[in-house]
Amino acid sequence: MDFRESLKMAVKTLTASKLRSGLTMLGIIIGNASVISMVGLGEGGRRYINEQLQSLGPNILFIVPGNRETRELGGLEITRNLVLADAEAIAEQVPSVIDVAAENTTPGLITFLNRNANASVIGTNPAFISVRNFTTDQGRFISELDMQRTSAVTVLGNSLAERLFDDQVPLGQSLRINNITFEVVGVLAVQGSNLGVNYDDAVIIPITTQASRIVGRTSPYGIEVGFISATARDAESMQTAEFQITNLLRLRHGIVNPDEDDFFIQNQDTLLTIADTITSALTLMLAAIASISLLVGGIGIMNIMLVSVRERTQEIGLRKAIGASHRDILVQFLIEAIILSAVGGAMGTLLGVSGIGLLSLFTPFEASASVGVIVIAVGVSGSIGLFFGVIPARQAAKLDPIVALRSI
Repeated sequence: MDFRESLKMAVKTLTASKLRSGLTMLGIIIGNASVISMVGLGEGGRRYINEQLQSLGPNILFIVPGNRETRELGGLEITRNLVLADAEAIAEQVPSVIDVAAENTTPGLITFLNRNANASVIGTNPAFISVRNFTTDQGRFISELDMQRTSAVTVLGNSLAERLFDDQVPLGQSLRINNITFEVVGVLAVQGSNLGVNYDDAVIIPITTQASRIVGRTSPYGIEVGFISATARDAESMQTAEFQITNLLRLRHGIVNPDEDDFFIQNQDTLLTIADTITSALTLMLAAIASISLLVGGIGIMNIMLVSVRERTQEIGLRKAIGASHRDILVQFLIEAIILSAVGGAMGTLLGVSGIGLLSLFTPFEASASVGVIVIAVGVSGSIGLFFGVIPARQAAKLDPIVALRSI
C-alpha cells in the first residue's frame, strides 16, 4: 500500500467518527492556542515596557537615593536623601548634561467646586518638561519665578483636567490641593504612565511650593526629592555624565568609600536591558506553562488511539490476512495520529491568533504572534502526534492476524 492510499484510509477512518476525533484534538487545540496567546502577550508586554522607557526622554539618567545593594536586597534604610540642591549642583557643575529635573511625588486630594479627585501631587522644577520630553496642551509650565516665589500654581494632567472641568477652560481657575488654593496655569498633553506614575491623572507644582505648603521640609539638608533625572548631551556622553555626577555627589555628601554611596545612577539602556531580561523570562515561563496543555493533548491522542486499536482488531487482522505488511499498519496509525495533532494545531493556531487580536483590543499591549512562533507551535503539535502515536501504531502492527481474526 502506498502513502496516498494510507492517507485516504486514515482520513476516512477519522471522519467516520467526527465527534471522537474532535474531542481528541481538543487538547492540542487548547495547547496551541495557549502557547501562541501567551507568547504574543509576553511580546506585547515587552514592547509596551520598552515604549514606556523610551518615552521617558532621550539619553536620560536617573539618580536615586539609597545604596544600590541595599535597595536590591529590599532594604529601606537610606543614609542621606537627595535634595534639590544636589540637582542644582549637577545642572551647574556637570558639563556633560543639558537639563536636570528634581521630582518628588506625594498623594493629594484635588477639589474643584463640588468635585473631588485623588491624584499624585508632583513637585518639580521647570527643567522637568524638557528632561521628560513632555509638552503642554494649554497654557504654560511652571517657571523659575514660580520656584523662587513658591507660587501656588499648578499644571494639570490631561485626564484630570477633563474630569474636574468638563467643557470649562481650566486656565485661570482655582482649585484646592489638600485644602490649599492653587491657580491652574497649564494643562499637559496626553502623556500616559511612567515609572509607576500616571501623569495624565496628576497635578504638577513647583517643588519649593510642595516643600513649604504641602509636605514641609523633611530633610535637614534641604528640600528632599524622590529622584533626580538628567539629560546627557548625546548618547556618547552618557557614561561621562554618569562618572561626573557620581564624583560630584560623593564630594557633596562626603563619601570616600564607593561602597558607602547613598545614591545610585540608572541609565536608560540599563533599564531597557533589565526590562528585556524580565519580560523574556516571563514570556518563556508563560509558554512553558501553556505547553503542558500540549503534553496533555498528546496523551489524549495516545489514549484514544489505543482504544481505536482494540476496536479495530478485526480490521487489522483482515488487512494482514490479505497481505498488509507490518509497515503498512504502522504507517496508517501514525498518519491518523499526526492528522489529529496537525489539524488540532492549525485550529489552535487560528484560535490563538484570534485571542491575540482580542488582547490587543482590550489591553494596552500590542500583542502579536510572529510567523516563527506559529510554525514552531504547529510543528511541535505535529511532532507530539508522531511521538504519542508510535505506541498505539506499534501495538496495532504487532497484532497476530490469526489471533485478530478469531474475534470475527
